[in-house]
Amino acid sequence: MKLSLFNISNFRVDGGAMFGVVPKALWGRQVASDENNTIVLSLNTLVIETGGRVILVDAGWGDKQSDKFFRHVYLHGGSGLTGGLAECGYTPEDITDVLITHLHADHCGGCFVNGAGGGQEPLFPNATYHISREQWEWANDSNLREEDAFLPENIKPFGDSGRLNLIEENGELFPGVMLRICYGHTPGLIVPVIRYHDRTLVFAGDLIPTVAHIPLLWNMAYDLLPLATIAEKQEILEEALHSGHLLIFQHDPETECCAVTETPKGIREGTKGRLADFL
Repeated sequence: MKLSLFNISNFRVDGGAMFGVVPKALWGRQVASDENNTIVLSLNTLVIETGGRVILVDAGWGDKQSDKFFRHVYLHGGSGLTGGLAECGYTPEDITDVLITHLHADHCGGCFVNGAGGGQEPLFPNATYHISREQWEWANDSNLREEDAFLPENIKPFGDSGRLNLIEENGELFPGVMLRICYGHTPGLIVPVIRYHDRTLVFAGDLIPTVAHIPLLWNMAYDLLPLATIAEKQEILEEALHSGHLLIFQHDPETECCAVTETPKGIREGTKGRLADFL
């Protein structure tokens, strides 16, 4: 197995939305914000090469939307999707599978690009797309809370592609790549759990987007079912503590991954750094 982690880009989002009911007086000690109360997040993406497959986990925002749309996102930095793949030694044609953790725009938008003759074309022409059935059905019957994140131009091409595989339950999708389906953030969120030699790595995605979200009650206002988020986090964090799992963060611009440790205040980050340093 070969693992490659890279940052597609950074973006900015409201700090209060990222920490829900946690007061800024507390989260502001952990994360810097600007005069508009926005904080920087990354879009880290993992490539897993295993069993003859090259698997990409999520694909970032993409660029199908208008300049007006992206003025609210403030994209900056990062290597870009194709640029980051190239730095890791891959082309879009090399990708055999794309594992979509969920269908919010910042996770799936890069899979398809605007075609010269109109409509969308696949960026990864040889890939199969893996999405949980629960998330697929939920996103296609959208709701007022999430409709700004479920964009038709991002979602419809998956169904039209003829290459959509819907995941029904927890289990091993590829050699060494297990999937866990969660419900707190959005129904059907996939958390990949990767066995790499003697280490287990948890791609925490939007369940635990940054190091600052490790405390059980530090959760996003975007989570639809906060109590489910707390329970799902608790289970994964306790497993990580007792079994020595590493957490990989998708949205932390400073810390790619960390181990966890027990403290008087509960489970918190332990040794942290770049993924390559742990492997």
